[in-house]
Amino acid sequence: MHLDVLDLRNFYYRTQLGRAAQRAIRDRVVSMWPATGPQMTGQTVAGYGFAVPLLRPYLEPARRVIGLMPAEQGVMPWPAGMPNVSVLCDEARWPLETGRVDRLIVIHGLETSDNSEALMQECWRVLGPGGRALFIVPNRAGLWAPRETTPFGFGKPYTLGQLDQLARRSGFVPERHTGALYIPPSHRRFWLRSAAMWERLGTKAAGVLAAGVVMLEVSKQVHARHDSGLGARVRKPLSILEGAVKPATDPA
Repeated sequence: MHLDVLDLRNFYYRTQLGRAAQRAIRDRVVSMWPATGPQMTGQTVAGYGFAVPLLRPYLEPARRVIGLMPAEQGVMPWPAGMPNVSVLCDEARWPLETGRVDRLIVIHGLETSDNSEALMQECWRVLGPGGRALFIVPNRAGLWAPRETTPFGFGKPYTLGQLDQLARRSGFVPERHTGALYIPPSHRRFWLRSAAMWERLGTKAAGVLAAGVVMLEVSKQVHARHDSGLGARVRKPLSILEGAVKPATDPA
């Protein structure tokens, strides 16, 4: 079940709880993939689902930023006041060349997908060798997944183990994981004002189990085939035929 792009936009940009969630998740993403420095400079960065709130820090350093939104969700122009970089696509057929993307962020895409295996294969296809993806999904054990009053209460939530297994089956190599959204999904001012504190405490002490979302970073490793030397041996003339043109002198 895909969410409507207008509902996602209204939550993240027009509610205090949505802005707090956006800030909490984006801060964790940037801590893993810093926007400053050579790491992201000149990279192609893509986001799938409703990842555009997390892509803004990379607009300047990246060579290209692309916001992919599934057709069942709908699309909106982004970023505001700048040339549009968002595009509508089928969840298993993205308008990107194979191996084009260096960094990929998926949020509000995997848990609502009608075919998660096909979506993961498309993620694999567009990533270049050594490219990295960050999958962000509602935590099955967290406080946000049971609440349908936020976008994290829709679709299929995951445990870290389930997400790790899905990534491995799709050919990815899990690298590291973390969590975010340690505040309750409440609009009360007390929680909203103390959101930054709870994020710091949760990251240091609570671990992934208490997080509202699970974040798994994976890499695409393409192993080179080892040359056995068989081709060179086959191309070399067989010694048994060497005497066919000019017989060797009999030493006797």
